Amino acid sequence: MSNWVEVLNEYSNKDLEQRKVWYSPVVEAYDRARPRYPKQLIQRIVEVARLAPRSKILEVGCGSGVATVDFARLGYSIDAVEPNLEFCRLAEQHCSDYPQVRIIPQTFEEWQVEPGKFQIVLAANAWHWISSDIKYVKASEALQKNGALVLLWNMSLEPSYEVYQVLNEVYQQFAPSVAPKYEGKETQEEILQGLGKLIGDSGLFGLPVQESIECDRVYDTERYLSLLSSYSQYIALEPTAREALFAGLRTVIDRQFEGELQLFNLAAYQIAKKL
Repeated sequence: MSNWVEVLNEYSNKDLEQRKVWYSPVVEAYDRARPRYPKQLIQRIVEVARLAPRSKILEVGCGSGVATVDFARLGYSIDAVEPNLEFCRLAEQHCSDYPQVRIIPQTFEEWQVEPGKFQIVLAANAWHWISSDIKYVKASEALQKNGALVLLWNMSLEPSYEVYQVLNEVYQQFAPSVAPKYEGKETQEEILQGLGKLIGDSGLFGLPVQESIECDRVYDTERYLSLLSSYSQYIALEPTAREALFAGLRTVIDRQFEGELQLFNLAAYQIAKKL
Protein backbone atom coordinates (compact mmCIF):
# COMPACT_ATOMS: atom_id res chain seq x y z
CA MET A 1 0.00 0.00 0.00
CA SER A 2 2.78 2.42 0.88
CA ASN A 3 4.36 2.16 -2.58
CA TRP A 4 1.47 3.76 -4.42
CA VAL A 5 1.11 6.44 -1.72
CA GLU A 6 4.76 7.36 -2.30
CA VAL A 7 4.11 7.54 -6.05
CA LEU A 8 1.14 9.87 -5.47
CA ASN A 9 3.31 12.13 -3.34
CA GLU A 10 5.88 12.36 -6.13
CA TYR A 11 3.20 13.89 -8.37
CA SER A 12 1.83 16.38 -5.87
CA ASN A 13 5.31 17.44 -4.75
CA LYS A 14 6.26 18.73 -8.21
CA ASP A 15 6.39 22.54 -8.25
CA LEU A 16 3.72 24.45 -10.13
CA GLU A 17 5.94 25.56 -12.99
CA GLN A 18 7.10 22.00 -13.60
CA ARG A 19 3.51 20.78 -13.67
CA LYS A 20 2.59 23.36 -16.32
CA VAL A 21 4.99 21.84 -18.86
CA TRP A 22 5.39 18.24 -17.67
CA TYR A 23 3.25 16.68 -20.41
CA SER A 24 4.19 19.16 -23.14
CA PRO A 25 6.43 16.73 -25.09
CA VAL A 26 3.71 14.06 -25.20
CA VAL A 27 0.35 15.84 -25.44
CA GLU A 28 -0.48 14.26 -28.81
CA ALA A 29 0.50 10.78 -27.64
CA TYR A 30 -1.52 11.28 -24.46
CA ASP A 31 -4.61 12.34 -26.39
CA ARG A 32 -4.24 9.52 -28.89
CA ALA A 33 -3.48 6.63 -26.57
CA ARG A 34 -4.91 7.21 -23.10
CA PRO A 35 -7.97 4.99 -22.57
CA ARG A 36 -11.42 6.57 -22.59
CA TYR A 37 -13.97 6.08 -19.82
CA PRO A 38 -16.80 3.60 -20.38
CA LYS A 39 -20.09 5.31 -21.22
CA GLN A 40 -21.92 3.33 -18.56
CA LEU A 41 -19.54 4.70 -15.93
CA ILE A 42 -20.34 8.28 -16.97
CA GLN A 43 -24.06 7.52 -16.85
CA ARG A 44 -23.73 6.02 -13.37
CA ILE A 45 -22.03 9.20 -12.16
CA VAL A 46 -24.95 11.24 -13.47
CA GLU A 47 -27.36 8.98 -11.60
CA VAL A 48 -25.49 8.61 -8.31
CA ALA A 49 -24.45 12.28 -8.09
CA ARG A 50 -28.02 13.26 -9.08
CA LEU A 51 -26.88 15.74 -11.67
CA ALA A 52 -29.66 17.99 -12.88
CA PRO A 53 -29.79 19.24 -16.48
CA ARG A 54 -28.41 22.65 -15.46
CA SER A 55 -25.76 21.35 -13.05
CA LYS A 56 -22.42 23.13 -13.10
CA ILE A 57 -19.23 21.10 -13.03
CA LEU A 58 -15.74 22.18 -12.02
CA GLU A 59 -13.14 19.89 -13.58
CA VAL A 60 -9.65 19.82 -12.10
CA GLY A 61 -6.84 18.97 -14.54
CA CYS A 62 -8.85 18.28 -17.68
CA GLY A 63 -5.82 17.34 -19.77
CA SER A 64 -6.83 17.06 -23.43
CA GLY A 65 -10.49 16.96 -22.48
CA VAL A 66 -11.11 13.20 -22.42
CA ALA A 67 -13.71 13.31 -19.62
CA THR A 68 -14.70 16.90 -20.36
CA VAL A 69 -16.25 15.86 -23.66
CA ASP A 70 -18.10 12.97 -21.99
CA PHE A 71 -19.97 15.39 -19.73
CA ALA A 72 -20.22 18.23 -22.27
CA ARG A 73 -22.14 15.90 -24.61
CA LEU A 74 -24.75 15.58 -21.87
CA GLY A 75 -25.23 19.35 -21.79
CA TYR A 76 -23.56 20.22 -18.50
CA SER A 77 -21.87 23.58 -17.96
CA ILE A 78 -18.18 22.96 -17.24
CA ASP A 79 -15.34 25.12 -16.00
CA ALA A 80 -12.22 23.02 -16.68
CA VAL A 81 -8.97 24.08 -15.02
CA GLU A 82 -5.80 22.86 -16.76
CA PRO A 83 -2.23 24.17 -16.23
CA ASN A 84 -0.67 22.91 -19.48
CA LEU A 85 -1.24 25.29 -22.40
CA GLU A 86 -0.84 22.57 -25.05
CA PHE A 87 -3.49 20.50 -23.28
CA CYS A 88 -5.73 23.58 -23.11
CA ARG A 89 -5.54 24.01 -26.86
CA LEU A 90 -6.44 20.36 -27.47
CA ALA A 91 -9.29 20.49 -24.95
CA GLU A 92 -10.68 23.61 -26.62
CA GLN A 93 -10.58 21.85 -29.99
CA HIS A 94 -12.37 18.78 -28.64
CA CYS A 95 -14.99 20.93 -26.92
CA SER A 96 -15.51 23.38 -29.80
CA ASP A 97 -19.08 22.12 -30.31
CA TYR A 98 -19.96 22.81 -26.67
CA PRO A 99 -20.17 26.54 -25.89
CA GLN A 100 -21.07 25.82 -22.26
CA VAL A 101 -17.50 24.57 -21.66
CA ARG A 102 -14.81 26.98 -20.52
CA ILE A 103 -11.14 25.87 -20.45
CA ILE A 104 -9.19 27.83 -17.84
CA PRO A 105 -5.37 27.79 -18.27
CA GLN A 106 -4.38 27.71 -14.60
CA THR A 107 -3.28 25.30 -11.91
CA PHE A 108 -5.95 24.44 -9.36
CA GLU A 109 -3.74 26.11 -6.78
CA GLU A 110 -3.82 29.39 -8.73
CA TRP A 111 -7.51 29.21 -9.60
CA GLN A 112 -9.70 31.67 -7.69
CA VAL A 113 -12.46 29.80 -5.86
CA GLU A 114 -16.03 30.68 -6.74
CA PRO A 115 -17.75 29.62 -3.50
CA GLY A 116 -20.77 27.37 -3.75
CA LYS A 117 -21.03 27.53 -7.56
CA PHE A 118 -20.68 23.87 -8.54
CA GLN A 119 -22.68 20.71 -7.97
CA ILE A 120 -19.69 18.46 -8.50
CA VAL A 121 -15.93 18.84 -8.58
CA LEU A 122 -14.62 16.33 -11.10
CA ALA A 123 -11.09 15.01 -11.55
CA ALA A 124 -10.31 12.30 -14.10
CA ASN A 125 -6.95 10.66 -13.38
CA ALA A 126 -5.74 14.05 -12.12
CA TRP A 127 -6.53 14.36 -8.40
CA HIS A 128 -3.14 12.95 -7.38
CA TRP A 129 -1.39 15.97 -8.93
CA ILE A 130 -2.76 18.33 -6.27
CA SER A 131 -1.47 18.56 -2.69
CA SER A 132 -3.87 17.18 -0.08
CA ASP A 133 -3.36 20.38 1.92
CA ILE A 134 -5.06 22.34 -0.85
CA LYS A 135 -7.35 20.19 -2.96
CA TYR A 136 -9.96 19.12 -0.43
CA VAL A 137 -10.35 22.60 1.04
CA LYS A 138 -10.74 24.31 -2.35
CA ALA A 139 -13.06 21.61 -3.67
CA SER A 140 -15.28 21.90 -0.60
CA GLU A 141 -15.41 25.69 -0.90
CA ALA A 142 -16.34 25.50 -4.59
CA LEU A 143 -19.20 23.08 -4.01
CA GLN A 144 -22.82 23.77 -3.24
CA LYS A 145 -24.16 22.59 0.12
CA ASN A 146 -25.15 19.16 -1.19
CA GLY A 147 -22.32 18.93 -3.72
CA ALA A 148 -19.93 16.06 -4.26
CA LEU A 149 -16.37 15.28 -5.21
CA VAL A 150 -16.25 12.92 -8.20
CA LEU A 151 -13.04 11.10 -9.08
CA LEU A 152 -12.73 9.10 -12.29
CA TRP A 153 -9.95 6.55 -12.61
CA ASN A 154 -8.55 4.43 -15.38
CA MET A 155 -6.20 2.10 -13.59
CA SER A 156 -3.02 0.78 -15.25
CA LEU A 157 -3.54 -1.06 -18.53
CA GLU A 158 -1.92 -4.47 -18.28
CA PRO A 159 -1.54 -7.54 -20.51
CA SER A 160 -1.98 -11.05 -19.17
CA TYR A 161 0.61 -12.10 -16.62
CA GLU A 162 2.24 -14.42 -19.17
CA VAL A 163 2.68 -11.58 -21.65
CA TYR A 164 3.83 -9.28 -18.85
CA GLN A 165 6.64 -11.72 -18.03
CA VAL A 166 7.86 -11.65 -21.64
CA LEU A 167 7.78 -7.83 -21.77
CA ASN A 168 9.47 -7.61 -18.38
CA GLU A 169 12.57 -9.29 -19.84
CA VAL A 170 12.90 -6.31 -22.20
CA TYR A 171 12.60 -3.89 -19.28
CA GLN A 172 15.26 -5.72 -17.33
CA GLN A 173 17.60 -5.48 -20.29
CA PHE A 174 17.11 -1.81 -21.21
CA ALA A 175 15.42 0.10 -18.36
CA PRO A 176 14.89 -1.88 -15.16
CA SER A 177 14.22 1.31 -13.18
CA VAL A 178 10.83 1.75 -14.89
CA ALA A 179 9.81 -1.91 -15.07
CA PRO A 180 6.18 -1.94 -13.92
CA LYS A 181 5.01 -4.21 -11.13
CA TYR A 182 2.14 -6.43 -12.15
CA GLU A 183 -1.07 -5.44 -10.39
CA GLY A 184 -4.00 -7.48 -11.62
CA LYS A 185 -7.64 -6.92 -10.65
CA GLU A 186 -7.21 -7.58 -6.93
CA THR A 187 -4.38 -5.08 -6.48
CA GLN A 188 -6.19 -2.44 -8.53
CA GLU A 189 -9.24 -2.87 -6.31
CA GLU A 190 -7.03 -2.46 -3.21
CA ILE A 191 -5.53 0.74 -4.62
CA LEU A 192 -9.01 2.12 -5.29
CA GLN A 193 -10.05 1.33 -1.74
CA GLY A 194 -6.98 3.16 -0.46
CA LEU A 195 -7.74 6.18 -2.64
CA GLY A 196 -11.25 6.24 -1.24
CA LYS A 197 -9.96 6.18 2.32
CA LEU A 198 -7.79 9.23 1.58
CA ILE A 199 -10.96 11.15 0.65
CA GLY A 200 -12.65 10.25 3.92
CA ASP A 201 -9.51 11.10 5.88
CA SER A 202 -9.74 14.68 4.62
CA GLY A 203 -12.54 15.36 7.10
CA LEU A 204 -14.31 17.46 4.48
CA PHE A 205 -15.95 14.64 2.52
CA GLY A 206 -17.58 11.39 3.48
CA LEU A 207 -16.30 8.01 2.39
CA PRO A 208 -17.07 7.64 -1.30
CA VAL A 209 -19.58 5.50 -3.11
CA GLN A 210 -17.48 3.50 -5.53
CA GLU A 211 -18.08 1.37 -8.60
CA SER A 212 -15.64 -0.21 -11.03
CA ILE A 213 -15.93 -1.87 -14.42
CA GLU A 214 -13.58 -4.46 -15.87
CA CYS A 215 -12.34 -3.30 -19.26
CA ASP A 216 -10.66 -5.23 -22.07
CA ARG A 217 -8.91 -3.19 -24.73
CA VAL A 218 -6.77 -4.05 -27.76
CA TYR A 219 -3.74 -1.86 -28.57
CA ASP A 220 -1.51 -2.24 -31.57
CA THR A 221 2.23 -1.75 -31.12
CA GLU A 222 2.37 1.94 -31.96
CA ARG A 223 -0.60 2.88 -29.81
CA TYR A 224 0.81 0.89 -26.90
CA LEU A 225 4.17 2.66 -27.14
CA SER A 226 2.36 6.00 -27.38
CA LEU A 227 0.49 5.07 -24.22
CA LEU A 228 3.71 4.27 -22.38
CA SER A 229 5.34 7.49 -23.60
CA SER A 230 2.53 9.50 -21.96
CA TYR A 231 3.28 8.14 -18.47
CA SER A 232 5.47 10.14 -16.12
CA GLN A 233 8.10 7.47 -15.49
CA TYR A 234 8.85 7.30 -19.22
CA ILE A 235 8.84 11.07 -19.61
CA ALA A 236 11.49 11.23 -16.87
CA LEU A 237 13.55 8.39 -18.35
CA GLU A 238 16.82 9.31 -20.04
CA PRO A 239 16.04 9.58 -23.79
CA THR A 240 18.61 7.03 -24.97
CA ALA A 241 17.31 4.45 -22.50
CA ARG A 242 13.71 5.21 -23.49
CA GLU A 243 14.48 4.75 -27.19
CA ALA A 244 16.25 1.46 -26.56
CA LEU A 245 13.42 0.20 -24.37
CA PHE A 246 10.74 1.12 -26.90
CA ALA A 247 12.71 -0.45 -29.74
CA GLY A 248 13.01 -3.66 -27.74
CA LEU A 249 9.31 -3.67 -26.85
CA ARG A 250 8.35 -2.99 -30.46
CA THR A 251 10.38 -5.96 -31.67
CA VAL A 252 8.92 -8.34 -29.10
CA ILE A 253 5.30 -7.22 -29.60
CA ASP A 254 5.57 -7.39 -33.38
CA ARG A 255 7.35 -10.75 -33.52
CA GLN A 256 5.80 -12.65 -30.64
CA PHE A 257 2.32 -11.12 -30.41
CA GLU A 258 1.61 -10.19 -34.04
CA GLY A 259 1.77 -6.46 -33.31
CA GLU A 260 -1.17 -6.43 -30.90
CA LEU A 261 -1.74 -6.67 -27.14
CA GLN A 262 -4.91 -7.53 -25.25
CA LEU A 263 -4.95 -5.25 -22.20
CA PHE A 264 -6.98 -5.24 -19.01
CA ASN A 265 -7.76 -2.61 -16.39
CA LEU A 266 -10.40 -1.37 -14.00
CA ALA A 267 -12.21 1.88 -14.75
CA ALA A 268 -13.87 3.35 -11.69
CA TYR A 269 -15.63 6.31 -10.16
CA GLN A 270 -15.67 7.52 -6.57
CA ILE A 271 -18.34 9.95 -5.40
CA ALA A 272 -17.98 11.58 -1.98
CA LYS A 273 -20.53 13.97 -0.54
CA LYS A 274 -19.39 17.27 0.93
CA LEU A 275 -19.77 17.27 4.71
